This record gives sequence, structure tokens and C-alpha cells, in this order.
Amino acid sequence: MSDQVVGYSVADAVARITLNRPPVNALSLDAIRAVVAAFRRAADDRAVRAVLLTSAVAGRFSAGLDLDILLGKSVEEMRPFVQELYINLYDAQYNLGKPSIAVVGGAARGGGMTMAVSCDVVLAGAGATFGYPEIDVGVVPAIHFAHLPRLVGRHRAFELLFSGRAFDAREARELGLVNRVVPDGELDGAAATLAAQFAAKSETVVRMGRAAFMRQIDLDYRRSIANAVEDFCSVAATAAAQEGLAAFVEKRKPNW
Repeated sequence: MSDQVVGYSVADAVARITLNRPPVNALSLDAIRAVVAAFRRAADDRAVRAVLLTSAVAGRFSAGLDLDILLGKSVEEMRPFVQELYINLYDAQYNLGKPSIAVVGGAARGGGMTMAVSCDVVLAGAGATFGYPEIDVGVVPAIHFAHLPRLVGRHRAFELLFSGRAFDAREARELGLVNRVVPDGELDGAAATLAAQFAAKSETVVRMGRAAFMRQIDLDYRRSIANAVEDFCSVAATAAAQEGLAAFVEKRKPNW
């Protein structure tokens, strides 16, 4: 795992996974593989009792997918990345065995939203912003079709996913996407305090309890995200999506 892309450290029984791909933490295949590897590393370390997912890039959690993964690519060329982000990240979180906390101190978009909401808890700084802008470049946030309606309701989910609009931390909290909003300067401290609370519990009880919790909430989600891989790739490979992606890179309006 490259520390230049994703940092990993452990202190006081808390593992910290740090996104570090300036300028916006765009997710390359190597980056998401590094995140998944870091979660698996934390899972294997019985001394780790909680995990933080955070960013070293000021004002950014993650802007989402690196468009090089999609632009000019076939379904087969896209699939390894989407499987890593949708399925392998989910499996790593499912089997983590300890609480995970997303620490969102800036903009989270698209694939960045996928990583944040994969965690058990989401803490946001007051200046954080969120959004699903995929529709604006001709693709769809397919994995969020599987869970967002369950979290916020069908109608609100549709509006967010198909408008592509950004929304602030307060609205994210009201929607139930964020557990807590804290002043930006207090975000790291709040995350450390919560991680310490989790870490102070019985390792055995939390591990077994979290496994039971995940089984109860899983329902048919694992099959849903497998379908989401195919849905995403099928749309992203269309001529319309490729035009939207090219227009975004070229800073022009798409010719749809």
C-alpha cells in the first residue's frame, strides 16, 4: 500500500486511514485498493479497536472517481474499479469487526460519498458539503440507488440523485446521512473522542455485536451492490455518458 496515496497509522488502539491524493482525492484504482487494503489490515489487527477514515487534503474528503477510469473505456475496462469501490469496499467494511468513522472535513462527492457512507458513523465539519453529481456528467450513482432510499426515503433520494445538487452538512444531518455536525476546528477532536469511546468497550463484545448488527441490516444489500456494478458500467459506457465525461474534462456543455 502506498503511503503517498493512503496513509495508515495506529495510536491508542485507533487506526487512522488517511486519503492523500491532492488536489481533490480523486479515486484511482490504486487509491481505492489502498483504502480496502487498509481496512483489511485494521481488521486483522486485534489491537485496533476503532477505525477513522479521513483526509490529508484541506477542504476535500474526496471528489469521487478519477475520470481517467471511465473516459474512453469499455465496460470490461471499467468493471475492476467499480467492483473494488462497490463490492470489495463493502466486504472489507462488513468484515471489519470494529467501528468505523468517516471524518468528513470538506467536499464529498460521488465515490467520496460511497466511501463515507460505507462507514458505521459519519461525522462532518460545519463546512463540509455533499452531493451526487454523477448525473451531470452522464453517469449514475448506482450504488446509492441501493441504500439512499432506505436512509432518506424514496422521494428525497430521487431528488438528490437526479438533480446532482450539492448540499451542506446541516442538510446532510437532517436527512440522516451524517450523525453529527461539529465546528470545523473541532472535527478531529470529536472523531478522536468517539473512537476512544468505541475503543474502550470489550473487543470481543463489539466484534461479535457488530457482526450481528451487520447481519441484521444487510438484508439483500450484497446482491443489490452486485447489480449496481453492472448498472454503473452499462450507463458509463454509453455514447451519452462518454460525451458528458468529455465535456466535463474540456470544460464545456455536453452535446446530448
